[in-house]
Parts: sequence; C-alpha cells; structure tokens
Amino acid sequence: MSDSGFAQTPQPPYYAVMFTSQRNDQDPQGYAATADRMLELARQQPGYLGVESVRDANGFGITISYWESQDAISQWRAHGEHRVAQEQGKLDWYEHFEARVAVVERAWGKR
Repeated sequence: MSDSGFAQTPQPPYYAVMFTSQRNDQDPQGYAATADRMLELARQQPGYLGVESVRDANGFGITISYWESQDAISQWRAHGEHRVAQEQGKLDWYEHFEARVAVVERAWGKR
C-alpha cells in the first residue's frame, strides 16, 4: 500500500494517521489485494492528502496517511469497505498493530 514515494502535502496544519503493524505470514496475496484496494478507496475520500508506506522483510510496516481534518479521518475510518478490511486485518493478517493520530504543525524538506 504505497503511493509513489513521498506524499505531496499542503502547508500545515493537517493531520497524520500513523499505522504501525507486524504482519503474520497468512494470505499474502489477499493482504496485498486488500491493501491496494484500500489505497484506491482512500484516494477517493474527501480530505485525503496522501500516504507513505514501508514494510521490512520481517513484516514490520509503517503507513502514514495524511488528511485535511479529523472529520475526514473519521469518515475514512467508518467507510464500510474499510471497516471490513480493518476486521480482517485484526483477525487474519496482523500479529500486532497500533494507530496514532497527530496534528502536523510544521513541515519542511528538500524537493
């Protein structure tokens, strides 16, 4: 689940949802297909700004999605197809996960 490289975010403030997870080895094809579908759906959500995602060879991953508002995050979290994927992740794909939400107040970098 990744856009191509860095997310193109606006000037702050905006919100970041940080999702860290440890994958198990169950159903890698089903997981990949669902992750791709969730990215496709997220891109269609009002308030979506972008995503950055990595996973190492041991299955530990970090995905940060960026949003215009807390309301946009809540709408995405409650999206029906996303809810189904969340439950499947809990039951089938993740040994452990954490989700955190933060306000991005400052941002800088080299482009």
